[in-house]
Amino acid sequence: MSELILHHYDASPFAMKARLMLGYKQLSWRSVDIPRIMPKPDLMALTGGYRKTPVLQVGADIYCDTALIARRLEAEKATPALFPEGQEFIVASFAQWVDSVIFQHSVTLVFQPESIAVRIGQLPPAAQQAFLADRAKLFSGGSASRLSPEQARNNWPVLMGRLQQQLERSEGEFLFGEPSVADFSLAHCLWFLKATPVTAPLVDDYPDVAAWLGRVLGFGEGASSPLSAVEAIEIARGAEPAPLPEGAVDDPNGFAVGQVVRVAATDYGVDPVEGELVFSGIEEIILGRDDERAGRVNVHVPRLGFRIEAV
Repeated sequence: MSELILHHYDASPFAMKARLMLGYKQLSWRSVDIPRIMPKPDLMALTGGYRKTPVLQVGADIYCDTALIARRLEAEKATPALFPEGQEFIVASFAQWVDSVIFQHSVTLVFQPESIAVRIGQLPPAAQQAFLADRAKLFSGGSASRLSPEQARNNWPVLMGRLQQQLERSEGEFLFGEPSVADFSLAHCLWFLKATPVTAPLVDDYPDVAAWLGRVLGFGEGASSPLSAVEAIEIARGAEPAPLPEGAVDDPNGFAVGQVVRVAATDYGVDPVEGELVFSGIEEIILGRDDERAGRVNVHVPRLGFRIEAV
C-alpha cells in the first residue's frame, strides 16, 4: 500500500484541516514542506498547475482540495468516520459552507493591518511584499469576493453566536454530536485566528467555542515523518496510478472519457490543470497527465467548486 504524502506548510489553515483529519483517523503520513508562495516547481510537477495548499499524494495519485482529501482519507480508513452514517449531507454541506464563508471572514480578519504586521512583521520588507503580492494574485480571477474588515467584524458576532448556540444544544461534544468533517473544517479557520494575539480574542471571547476548538485540536495531527519533494516526485514516477474508482457517471456537460480537458477551481487559486479526462464521478473528476519528472499521474479534483472545459 502506498504511503500518504501531504504536501503542505505549517502555517496553512487548510493544511491544518488535513493534518487534524489525519490525526483523528490516527494515520501515519509523510510530510513534504512546500513554499508558501509561488513558484512551486516541485508541486507543479505533480499537480500540473494547481497551486493551493495542501495536496495529498498516494503513489501516482494526486488529490487536490481538502473536500476531496477528506473523502480519500475516509476510503483509507473508514472509522472513525468523517462522514457519519445518516449525516453525510449535513456535515459535507456545512463543511463546504465553512470553507468558503467562514474562511473568507477569517482571512479578512487575519489580514487586517494590525494582525498581518504581527504574522509577517519579522520578515524582511521584500519578503513581506512578495507574500502580500502572492496572496493578492491567489485571490484574483475567481468568484471569491473579499470582505472589508469592517463587514467581517460586523458579521463575526452573528456567526459565533450561532456556533455557541449549536454547541449548547448539540447532543455530544462536537457540532453534530460525534466528530465529523464539519468540525475540522471550522476548526482550521478558528485556529488561523488564534495564531496572533490581535485576532485570538475573536475565538477566546466565546468560551464554548474555545472549549470545543480545544477538543478538536486535541485529536492531534497523526504520526508524520519528513520526506523531500524530490523523493515524493520519485515515488510518483516509480508508481502506477491506482485503479479507477467505481461509480462513473456521464458528465452533465457532455465531456467524454479520453478527451483532453482543463479543470480549475472557481473561487480562488484558479490556476488550471490540463490533461486527459479518465474518470467522471459524482464527487470527483480525474485527469491523467504525463510529466517529465513525475511520469504518469492521475490528478483528482472535486466536482463541486471546480469548472471543466475543453482544450
